[in-house]
Amino acid sequence: MKYLAYTLLGLLMVSCQSEKINQTFSSPDGKVKVRVFETDSNQLAYTMNFNGQPVILESTLGLELREHGFIGKGLKLLSIDSTGKNELWYPLWGEDGVVHDRHRSYTLHLQHTDGLLLNIQFRLFDDGIGFRYELPNQPGTEELIVDNEYSQFRLTGDHTAWWIPADYDSYEYLYQTTRVSKIDSSLVDGSLLAATTIMEKHAVNTPFTMKTEKGLHISIHEAALTNYPDMTLRIEEDKRTLTSSLVPSTLNGWKARVTTPFRTPWRTIQVGQTAGDLLESKLILNLNEPNKLSQTDWIKPGKYIGIWWEMHLQTSSWDYASGKHGATTAKAKKYIDFAAKHGFDGVLVEGWNTGWERWIGFPDREGVFDFVTPYPDYDLREVANYAQQKGVSLIMHHETSAAPRTYEQQLDTAYSLMKELGIHAVKTGYVGPIIPEGEYHHGQWMVNHYRKVLAKAAQSEVMIIAHEPIKATGIRRTYPNMVAREGLRGSEFNSPWGGGNPPEHLTIVPFTRMLGGPIDYTPGLFKLNLNEYKQGASVPTTLAYQLAEYVVVYSPVQMASDLIEHYEGHPAFQFIKDVPTDWDASKVVAAEIGEYVVIARLGKNSYDWYLGGITDENARELNIPLSFLQNGVHYEAQIYRDADNADFETNPSAYTIETQKVQKGDTLLLKMARGGGVAIRFKAL
Repeated sequence: MKYLAYTLLGLLMVSCQSEKINQTFSSPDGKVKVRVFETDSNQLAYTMNFNGQPVILESTLGLELREHGFIGKGLKLLSIDSTGKNELWYPLWGEDGVVHDRHRSYTLHLQHTDGLLLNIQFRLFDDGIGFRYELPNQPGTEELIVDNEYSQFRLTGDHTAWWIPADYDSYEYLYQTTRVSKIDSSLVDGSLLAATTIMEKHAVNTPFTMKTEKGLHISIHEAALTNYPDMTLRIEEDKRTLTSSLVPSTLNGWKARVTTPFRTPWRTIQVGQTAGDLLESKLILNLNEPNKLSQTDWIKPGKYIGIWWEMHLQTSSWDYASGKHGATTAKAKKYIDFAAKHGFDGVLVEGWNTGWERWIGFPDREGVFDFVTPYPDYDLREVANYAQQKGVSLIMHHETSAAPRTYEQQLDTAYSLMKELGIHAVKTGYVGPIIPEGEYHHGQWMVNHYRKVLAKAAQSEVMIIAHEPIKATGIRRTYPNMVAREGLRGSEFNSPWGGGNPPEHLTIVPFTRMLGGPIDYTPGLFKLNLNEYKQGASVPTTLAYQLAEYVVVYSPVQMASDLIEHYEGHPAFQFIKDVPTDWDASKVVAAEIGEYVVIARLGKNSYDWYLGGITDENARELNIPLSFLQNGVHYEAQIYRDADNADFETNPSAYTIETQKVQKGDTLLLKMARGGGVAIRFKAL
């Protein structure tokens, strides 16, 4: 594809500096307009329109710095820089093989009454905006304390919203669907979470997605979160205004400590006529810096299996002392053999290292885990060598039990060991309240810890699959070894003791959590009736729904999460073996948030398309035009669908495999049972 690039550079000097600030900016095709101005009370504010419709009404801007007070009033405009970009870039991996970055950027150079220089940069795309604060290097700003940020988002109405609470420690909630005015953290259940800190009753985490009465879809999030706390959104008393609320460090009594020059993360507003427009947007990625890694041949998408689900079924244990230790040399070799036989790239082994006897429920977890010493029944080097001989990659596991200082003390030795053994991926975990007390999973201190681990992993040629992470904000573009993260209520909650994820859950996740980036959801459970582990327990989806998750939930590294004996001899397992994890194109074919979603993706360097469709607790029929297929190519549609009598509550395992010849221009009728789905491979003939 032809490479396009242009750069516009202009300097708009403001001659009448005594006049109030009043500037209007436009996106490349004029769809998005932002007005930045001073109110009658000299407060800096902005508005945003999309296709002539107001999206954000008058909303204030500003920071509160301990050394300078509130920086958002009485600002003098010195100048405005204007630049533009229109270029294609090529991700190392992703939902699409090519990304178009087309925007206009405007930087307001401002000066506070006490002389402090502050820049506010707006970047306008045709499907949304990003803005951020910049503190240039200047005398007396070697260190600054950020006590608050006052970025507002005043809505045009009481929109329908999909949300989880502003928990400082966890994102592992079921999404609620309410009007903005009804957002209330008392509606959510966090009783199963290992760590939870909700300090504001009427506040939400981002991505925060809404739908207006006129059908416009809006999502507020952030991009390039670096050296700064997670931004949550407080719902003010008028129930229309959202204000940034930063996760604090109660240990230190601030929100952030920074040195200049400094830039906050981008505050983002994505807008689309449809839910699919939000998911297909590349705004978050484009607001991140390009890849900083010089060598990337070790970063490889793929599929893996692992010694994991049996612990959640409680037939095995992570710890050795229990007498039912799961991570043994013999079992690891069995999983490696299965992976080699069925074409899987990797095997995850959890519970291999010492320390699991004191990892959860113990207040003092410092120094518990050792990230280089295996239990007596697990020969790490023998397993690593065996995997290498079989052409399978071993995935290391580092559970920190939320004691990051212990982990940091061992980073060099732990990652040196992985490099020595040729291990290029690690799953990290941070279960429990953060030690030291007063720091939180989503505060600045932990944001910097996660980045430190990511940088160390890159030096050692290791990919990160992070659990209990900081949320995804597009950092995967800058550090493509950040391949996936949890950061949501994942499939582990489908265990007999997890309460289950209702079918509605994954019809919301793509348009909320997944807007930030790839998800390690761990799909593919085939044994859906769990009575033998706990009476009355089940996975609340059909089997076809489980297959569709591989297309609907994006990740470059996907797990087949069930016990391997549940896959042996199972015809539906073929779809998991076939489906790629890296794509050249992705299209949202049909979607209504909280009801259903159908996504089609084109395999990397392939003519084969894959489609995944899932529905909520309601059965559904959808006519899907196959307009995404290539012109002139004939396909065999290999369809894995719910059987006619399937039902996620009464008959979840009933499915049918059928084939038919199709081509571009045809229409397929998708029939999905209650809590069901459909997975299709369109094999080019």
